[in-house]
This record gives sequence, C-alpha cells and structure tokens, in this order.
Amino acid sequence: MIELPVLNSNRSKPPFSGPALVAQLLAEQQSMSAVEEFSRWHETDVARPQSRQYRSLLPATPPGPGDQYAFEVDLDRCSGCKACVVACHTLNGLDEMETWRDVGLMVGGSTSAPVMQHVTTACHHCLEPACMIACPVNAYEKDAVTGIVKHLDDQCFGCQYCTLACPYEVPKYHAGLGIVRKCDMCSSRLAVGEAPACVQSCPHEAIVIRTVSRRQVVEDAETTAFLPGTPDPQITLPTTSFKTKKPFPRNLLPADYARVSAQHAHWPLVVMLVLTQLSVGAFCVGLALEALVQLPSGTSLRPVHAMAALGFGLLALGSSSLHLGRPQYAFRAVLGLRHSWLSREIVAFGLFAGCASAYAAAVFLLGRIEFNLEPAVEPLGWSVAATGAIAVFCSVMIYVFTQREYWSFTRVGVRFTLTCALLGIAALWLSMLAAMLAAPSLQLTELVAKVSPLLCRALILTAAVKLAWEAAIFRHLLFRRMTPLRRSAMLHVGELSRVTLARFALGLLGGLLMPLFLLNQAALVGDVASAEFIGAASLLFVACLAGELLERYLFFTACAAPRMPGGIR
Repeated sequence: MIELPVLNSNRSKPPFSGPALVAQLLAEQQSMSAVEEFSRWHETDVARPQSRQYRSLLPATPPGPGDQYAFEVDLDRCSGCKACVVACHTLNGLDEMETWRDVGLMVGGSTSAPVMQHVTTACHHCLEPACMIACPVNAYEKDAVTGIVKHLDDQCFGCQYCTLACPYEVPKYHAGLGIVRKCDMCSSRLAVGEAPACVQSCPHEAIVIRTVSRRQVVEDAETTAFLPGTPDPQITLPTTSFKTKKPFPRNLLPADYARVSAQHAHWPLVVMLVLTQLSVGAFCVGLALEALVQLPSGTSLRPVHAMAALGFGLLALGSSSLHLGRPQYAFRAVLGLRHSWLSREIVAFGLFAGCASAYAAAVFLLGRIEFNLEPAVEPLGWSVAATGAIAVFCSVMIYVFTQREYWSFTRVGVRFTLTCALLGIAALWLSMLAAMLAAPSLQLTELVAKVSPLLCRALILTAAVKLAWEAAIFRHLLFRRMTPLRRSAMLHVGELSRVTLARFALGLLGGLLMPLFLLNQAALVGDVASAEFIGAASLLFVACLAGELLERYLFFTACAAPRMPGGIR
C-alpha cells in the first residue's frame, strides 16, 4: 500500500484574533496547499515505485522489424469495473456519450455451472486496417515503426465510411465536430515511456502493451480464434490478443448475441443511391429504346427524357453532400483514389455527370442550331451509359468491401442493377407523360402507343424479379442457427415490419398493378386529356420511386453483422 502524505496539522487549530491572527495567516502563506504537498510527494522517491510498476506493463524496447505494438488483455484479471473506459474518456476529453474503449460481457455454461466473462476492447490496430483502406481522404495512417493506426482529425471530412468498413465498430462519429475519432493507443504517452490511460488505470493490470510479430498475427488469424461470436479476424488481421488460463464452455457467446436492432438509416445515402441509379437507368433505357425503335424526328421525348435523367442525377450528387460532417472539404474525396472505392465512386459519378450534361445539351440543341450535332449524340450517349455503369459498379463495391454477408457482391450487385432497370423504365414513363403534356403531337402519340406494351411487360418482369430477390431473405427464418442473414430477416419481420410491408406494397403497386392496368387499358395510352392515363402513369412512377427508397432504407437498417461483445440491455 502506498502511504499518502499527511497534510499540515496546524490548519486544524482554532482561529486567533488580533496580532495572533495576522501571525497565523503569515505562517500559512509560507506552507503548501494540499495540491502542492501531493505534487511534492509525487516527485519524491516515495512515488517512484508506482511509476516503475506502470512501466512493467510496457515493452522494454520499441518494436523491431516485422513487429508492432498491440494490446494484450488478460481475461482472468478483467472484472468489468470500467476504470479503463473512464480513464480513456477523461484523458482524451471525450463527450458524455462518446467512448473509445468499451467493456462487454460474454456468457455461457450451464445452470449448474454458469460462466460470465467481462471483455474490454478498443481499437485493435490491425495489420490491414479497413478504416484506413476505405477512407477517401487519407485521414488514417499506420505508423511504420509502432504499427499504431492513427486518425488525422484535421483531414477527415466526416463521410463515416470507416464506421461501416471497420467490423469492430471502432471509429466513432462525432456529430458536433462533423468528424470521426478513435483510439490511438495514447501514442503521445507511449513515445515518452508512459502507459496509455486504459493500461495505467486498470486496478488489476488486465491490459498491457506488448510487442507482437506481424507474421504471428497472420498465422493466428488463420484459426479464426479471436473471441466467440465476433467478426472474422481474417478481414483486417487485428493484433489485440485475449489470454486466459480457464477453459471456456463451448456455448460461450456475447451477452447481446441474440439481440437484433435496426442500424443507422443514412438517409442522404439512401436518396443518393436511388437517384443515381434512377439517372443511370433512365439514360440506359432511353438508349435501348432508341436502338429498338426508330424515334421520329421533331418529337420532344428525347430531350425531355435526357433532361429529366440529368436532373435526377444532379439532385442525387447534391444530396450526397448532406451525409458529410464537413462538406466544405468535399474536394478532398479524390485523395484515396488508389485504395478507396468511395473515391472511385465519386470520380466515376463526376465523369458520368459531365458526359450526361454534354449528352443532354447536345440532344436539346439538336435541330435548334445550325451546327449538326447528330454525329456526336450517339457516342455521347454510350459514354454516359459506360461511365454510369462503372459508377454503379463502384457503388456496389463500396458495400462489398465491408465483407458483411447481407452486402455480398451477388446480393448488392443484383439489387442495384435491378433498381437501375426498374427506375429507368419508370422514368421513361414519366418522360413520355411530360412530353405529351408539354408538346402533344400525332407522332408522339403513335410512338407512345407503340412502345407502351413493351415497357409495361419489361417493368412487370423487372419488378417481379426484384421483389422475389428481396423476399428470398425470409427463407433464413427457417434456419436454426443465428446467422447474420437470419438476424436481417428477423429485423424485416420484427422491428422493421411496417417498412417492409410498405416497401412490398409499393413495389406491387408501381411495378405490377399499374403496368397491368395500362396494358389492359390500351385505349387510355395516347389520350393526354384522360385523367386515368395521367393518374396511372404518375402513380406508377411515384410508387416505384417510393418503393425503392424504402428498399434502400432497409438495405442499411436491416444489415446485421457480427460485432464485439456488448452488455445486457
């Protein structure tokens, strides 16, 4: 036990009056306060054994070639007191609800021999940090010597992609600052030989800093022996090691393993993804229609459709900035082009917007100026389709990179492609309605009557396939094992059941019922003054768009994935 200093006992004497009081006050001015006496005690030899104790929790030498620093957690010593959480919070000046280190709980065993194990976790300073690879502005760096993964707050523009990419939910978004922040292993303290806050505060010395071999980390990850029920270490190769001398029961799992809860919706991303795919699909469907049907010259359908598709695309790109915590630094998004799919998506959609603007302008000016733009229209159109397809592929890979089962390449790729096709057809219906209302003509009426059956059948087929593809998630409810896909299915029929019902209802209305109505009422098509035709075509587009917005909302909120142990809630 460390003996604390005894304060000056003269302070407890009764007060004096007159000259005696003045003498007492002068004497007290020459003595030290409690804080000053503690400071002097801390600088003496009495306190030095304690500092040597802290240094024993650190490596004796810096990491050598092929090594790096890592946390080592002794599970047998961890009591779940959360002293490490408080110390980290206090030293780093975190806000009330902000934490960089968490303490979770794992439970298992039987009723006769129950097991409860506390687990303290923070950033694992992985060998292949997903947060650093995903970041579009290079706001992360991994120290070449220590291996510590640091976040550069000044560089961050708050896109929050790293919070999706990290399987351990380490980066935390700070809405007030508009940036992400995370643990850096108290690197400034380590540089001067001091222990990190969590290490120094633990009363049981359950957390220490060790030097680990990077080669050994790779070999250990091969066995996937990290913690039960947690993300696969093969994803990022975490360096944190958890040791124990006790044999854990086979059914040991995080205490919140069976809990399912909806994730963040990311509404700006919902709008951006749906509208960009609408724009790309509208251009592609328009080009396909021109290839299948000879459009009569002089009709307003082509310029109206091109302008509408461009407008939706520009609206989508504008809405994406609402997802940034610091949109004034959006120009930095291209810095991670070499490694970040988000940077590639931004560049691809920038090229798409440029090609689409040029194509829409050429189509609009065609026949309105003396210069012949017809030879340039077709190459511009296919450049729009090509850049749009590349941009949508980059959007797919943004979510595939996270390696969440719900966001696999097949599931996301099919979903995004069908959204492009479905909304592209719906947008063409909207363009035909707008063109017929703005500049009706006999040629346009004949064209609409000719292509409407084809568009109705294509929309019915696309909507049916897409709804069936989305409904396939429900088959995982039949499985006994609590897989991530079963959790997602449980969210669809549980917490998110109303949204799921609304999504399928709108999909059936806009993708099946309205096209069938228009297909069976062929006489309505071309009758611009018909309220039934205007209402059916408008409802078709609105229902399809609203249904896809809800589908993309579920895409984010129903995405369940393994996580680090949490507490009982």
